[in-house]
Amino acid sequence: MSLDPRAGKPATQSDLTNIPRLISSYYLNKPDMSVPEQRVSFGTSGHRGSSLNGSFTQSHIRAITQAIVDYRTEQGITGPLFVGMDTHALSEAAQADAICVLAANGVKVRYQSGLSYTPTPAVSREILAWNKNRTEDLADGIIITPSHNPPQDGGFKYNPTNGGPAGAEITSWVEKKANEYLENSLKGVKYEDYSSAIKAPNVEEVDFLQHYVDDLETIIDFDAIRKADIEIGIDPLGGAAVYYWDAIAKKYGIKIKVVNYRVDPTFSFMTIDRDGKIRMDCSSQYAMASLISMKDKFALAGANDPDSDRHGIVCRSGLMNPNHFLAVAIEYLFTHRPQWSKDAEVGKTLVSSSIIDRVVAGLGRKLCEVPVGFKWFVDGLYSGKLGFGGEESAGASFLRKDGTVWTTDKDGPVMVLLAAEIMAVTRKDPAELYADIVRRYGNPVYRRIDSPCSLSQKKVLKAMDPSLVEASTLAGEPIVAKLTKAPGNGAALGGLKVVTENGWFAARPSGTEAIYKIYMESFKGEEHLDLIQKEAVEIVSAALKKAGV
Repeated sequence: MSLDPRAGKPATQSDLTNIPRLISSYYLNKPDMSVPEQRVSFGTSGHRGSSLNGSFTQSHIRAITQAIVDYRTEQGITGPLFVGMDTHALSEAAQADAICVLAANGVKVRYQSGLSYTPTPAVSREILAWNKNRTEDLADGIIITPSHNPPQDGGFKYNPTNGGPAGAEITSWVEKKANEYLENSLKGVKYEDYSSAIKAPNVEEVDFLQHYVDDLETIIDFDAIRKADIEIGIDPLGGAAVYYWDAIAKKYGIKIKVVNYRVDPTFSFMTIDRDGKIRMDCSSQYAMASLISMKDKFALAGANDPDSDRHGIVCRSGLMNPNHFLAVAIEYLFTHRPQWSKDAEVGKTLVSSSIIDRVVAGLGRKLCEVPVGFKWFVDGLYSGKLGFGGEESAGASFLRKDGTVWTTDKDGPVMVLLAAEIMAVTRKDPAELYADIVRRYGNPVYRRIDSPCSLSQKKVLKAMDPSLVEASTLAGEPIVAKLTKAPGNGAALGGLKVVTENGWFAARPSGTEAIYKIYMESFKGEEHLDLIQKEAVEIVSAALKKAGV
C-alpha cells in the first residue's frame, strides 16, 4: 500500500464528511437488494457500511434489529439486551432506531444513562455480569460501531449471551433473516415511535460507565500504579471512552491526563492515515501522530479507537507495534497472576507475530492459534481455558486477577492500564521490556501487502487445499507446515499459512476488495523478508493456477 503524502498531517476541511448529508442519506436512501454491496452482510465484526452508498440505512437497522429479536425468541433469550454505541455520526441514529424496534417487540432494553457513549468492553462486561450464576433470563447485547473506520461509516454487531462477538452460525442466521425483511419492504418488522419507545416500561437507563470503572480493580493492580506515581497521557481519539478516563483516575487515585476531550462526528482533530483517509486507528503511527508528538510529556501514553476495543501504547521511544506489546503483556501476565490456572493457555490469531510463540514456549505454556477474528477467543476466555487472547490489530483481553472471565470482547482501556501496571511493577516501560524479549528470542520483522485477486481466485484461496501448494521451501528454508486450518481449534483459516523455522506468510482474500492480503514475518532480517514476500506471491499464484483459476 503506497503512503499518502499527507499521512500523519492534520486533516483539512476537504477531508471532512458532510454530516447533514450523511444523516439525511440514512433516512432517505433505501437499499437496492439487487446490489450485493447494499444487502446485509456480517463480516468478522458485524454489518458495516455507509448511508452515502446505501449500505447502512434506517431500513438496514430496522431489519437487523428485528432479525436479532427473532433469533432471541428462537433461542429463548428473555433477559435484558444491553445496547451501546460509539461516537460515529450514524451510531446515534442507529441506536435510536434499534431501541424503537426492540421496544415495540417488548424486549427489555438497557442503554447508557443520558444516551451517552458506551465502549464495546463495557457492554461485554455488563452481559457477563448479568448472566453470572444464571441459567434463565439471560442477557445479550448490540454494539453500534464501525470500529476505527472513517467517519462516514456505520456498524452494527450482536453479542450473544457469552458476551463476545457472535459466531458465524448466529450471524449467518441473522443476516439471512434481515435480508428477507428488506426484500419484503420490512413487512413483519415491529416499530414504535421514538418518543414513546424511550419511555416504555421495558426500556431503562443503566450506568455502564460506573459499573465498568468500579469493577476494574478485579483485573488491574491500581495500588502498584498509584505507588509508582506514573502520569499517563490518554487520547480517546474522540471515542466512547472519552468520559471513562477521568472516572478511572478519580476512583483509583492515579494520574491520568486526557489530552483531547473533543467528540466531533467529522473527527476533524485527527491526522491523516497512511492511505489519505481519516481513520481512528490507534495502531497507526500516522493516525496517532498527535499523541506521539507528546510522548516526552508522559511516562506512558495510550489511546483507544471509537468503540474502545483497541489499544495504542506510546512509550518514550514512540508507538509500539501491537505485536510487540502483545508479547510483553503475555510474558508479564503469566508471571504476575499467581491465581491463574497453571493450565491457562495463550490465544493468538494466525497472522500475529511468531515472537508470541517463542515467548509462550519460554513460559512453558500452551499456545492456541486461531483464525482471524476475536470471536475465536470467546469460549476460551469465558471458561478460563485462555488466560489471554490477542490479535495483531491491537485487540486483546485477559482474565481477572482471580482467573475468572472479565470480558469476551476486546478491551482497549484495560490494555492501556495493563501497560501502566507493567511499568509500575517492573520499572521499565513496555518498549524496554520488548527489547529484553528480542535479546532472548530474536528480532522479527513483519509486513503486510495486498495483491490483486479475482472473485474466482478468492473463492479458491478461501477454501484452499494444502495439496495445491507444491513448494517444499520458502526463502531458502524447508517448509514445516502448510496450514488451511488453525492448529488451536481446527477451524478453517479462510486462506493459507506457510511456515518455516525462521519465517512464515499467510494469504487471506479480502471480503470487500479484489485483492488478497499477505502477512509475513522473518527472524532473519529485511532481505529474508523480501524473499518471503516474492516467493509467497509465486506460491499462491502457482496454487491458484493449479486449481484452474
